[in-house]
Amino acid sequence: MGESAPTETDQGLEDLLCFIRDARGFDFTGYKRSTLSRRIRKRMGDAGVHDYADYQDLLETDADEFRTLFNTILINVTSVFRDSEAWALLQREVVPEVITNVAPEDEIRVWSAGCSSGEEAYSLAIMFAEALGVDESLNRVKIYATDVDEEALRQARAGLYPAKSLESLSAELRDKYFELSGTQYLFRPDLRRRVIFGRHDITRDAPISRLDLLVCRNTLMYFNVEAQSQIIDRFHFALRESGFLFLGKAEMLLNDGDRFEAISIRQRIFRRRPGESSPPYIAAPVKIRAGMGMEMQTATRVRQLRDLILDATPGAAVALDAEGVVVMINSQARSHFGLTANDVGRPFQDLELSYRPTELRSLIDQATHERRTLRVHGAERRMGDEVQYFDILIQPIPNGPGLPVAINVTFTDVTLATQLKAEVKRVREELETAYEELQSTNEELETTNEELQSSIEELETTNEELQSTNEELETTNEELQSGNEELETMNDEMRLRTEDLDEARAFLEGVVGSIAAGVVVLSAEMKVKSWNRGAVDLWGLRADEVHDVHFFALDFGLPTSELRDVIQQCIASGKRAGPVSVPAVNRIGRSINCAVVCSPFDGHNGGVVLLMEDVGNEGGG
Repeated sequence: MGESAPTETDQGLEDLLCFIRDARGFDFTGYKRSTLSRRIRKRMGDAGVHDYADYQDLLETDADEFRTLFNTILINVTSVFRDSEAWALLQREVVPEVITNVAPEDEIRVWSAGCSSGEEAYSLAIMFAEALGVDESLNRVKIYATDVDEEALRQARAGLYPAKSLESLSAELRDKYFELSGTQYLFRPDLRRRVIFGRHDITRDAPISRLDLLVCRNTLMYFNVEAQSQIIDRFHFALRESGFLFLGKAEMLLNDGDRFEAISIRQRIFRRRPGESSPPYIAAPVKIRAGMGMEMQTATRVRQLRDLILDATPGAAVALDAEGVVVMINSQARSHFGLTANDVGRPFQDLELSYRPTELRSLIDQATHERRTLRVHGAERRMGDEVQYFDILIQPIPNGPGLPVAINVTFTDVTLATQLKAEVKRVREELETAYEELQSTNEELETTNEELQSSIEELETTNEELQSTNEELETTNEELQSGNEELETMNDEMRLRTEDLDEARAFLEGVVGSIAAGVVVLSAEMKVKSWNRGAVDLWGLRADEVHDVHFFALDFGLPTSELRDVIQQCIASGKRAGPVSVPAVNRIGRSINCAVVCSPFDGHNGGVVLLMEDVGNEGGG
């Protein structure tokens, strides 16, 4: 029974993922579709777009939208020593064994894959500094920290964190490894130099090798089963024998018991079993032959012959200088990748070749700094409906003990060999199917054993389904935690604004209350909105008695009807009116002359402010 055709929505998502990969080099095709769809839909909703095609149009016209989308997909929820129980086990049982297994004169190599904003990498630095001492850790421990999110890496390189990210650290450790810088904490600079940050895609780029400890927590859960399997193969190659692998609480190695030994299933800590791996990347030594002879006619002739030979080599080749500028492109490279002689002299990162068929920029940086040759097998390049496969060799060209002076990148077309391998695999599977059919008679005699085996397989399937559900729940939990942090930030901002408003209100009330004269604020409907202490002392009415009461309906010692004209004049002209002198009787029954000044007030849509002051007696009371 064939598979059902993909829906229009599913196809729209796939087209969008292919566009993102081709436009920016971010390959999300190995991620779980449920998680991707949920995160992309969230960003589309925030941007006011409801269709994948329309959102692709938005990405094409707004370069900043890519950054916002990547931040939405790549959820960065982390802190120093997150899940303290797991880190405590790592520090108590694993780190001492790592130190024991490495000779005192050798380097301890650690990789934090998917390091996000760097808290995990700095946790590793603190852990080894506590185990070895800071001085020995500075000499022996090197920590590589990688992620695909450039914005998170920029934050990680800065090493600045709010106090909330360091809550799991004791005050003693925080003060030992972090310095207060304004309102944030800065990781100590000497240990910071032992942590190397870089962009790395664990699904595509060559793994860091010869590792004693590899930490990849809550990253695998975003990928589908096929991508997880490929990543675990790379991790197995990257680790030394007896090296340790530390995963997140939502991740498991269900089918790799022959390659990894479980140290703690609960805390997801595993040890690589002894045995050879089949490395997807084999470092080949750089070989350079140079000869000088008196029989050569001239240096110019030699250079011309050398250039002709390099241009005619059967494999595609591109050479870069130490600054990453293209200095040579041979004819095969021009033919295969659509390059021209005009591309010589351009920065390599500006060429499409730098990220297709695979991300070469990080590999070139790695080969340059490690001064060793790197190899990538079977890099896939799509040309319409056609697919090509290349083996890529990245060779540093040294000229002394320092960094290489050039990099030579060669591409070997292995499309035919790859297709033949796939065909051989298909034929082998057909032969295995035929063999299984021949064995069916024998299998019928083992019915009871098969039934038991079937039950075991059903349990394994259920376990995998539960594992997948657990990964989904963990992803959702991190999304909720990210949203909760945003709400907490908004709540803090609202609290600060409320405090500012309360302070301003108290200030204004104090100013109005301190005025000795009577101050009354009326709305456009002539209702009392403010009645200060001076008005209370003058007329004997409390503020709560007159609030929101029509001013001309009040019965007190001031004949309010005589103020109608001056108030109307003030409202009509929008300017100050008065003073007018009105005979009145104050709160103790004494006759006074009350001077009233009327000023316009915009605070209540056209209201007025009345200033009332006793300017003298008409007679004794």
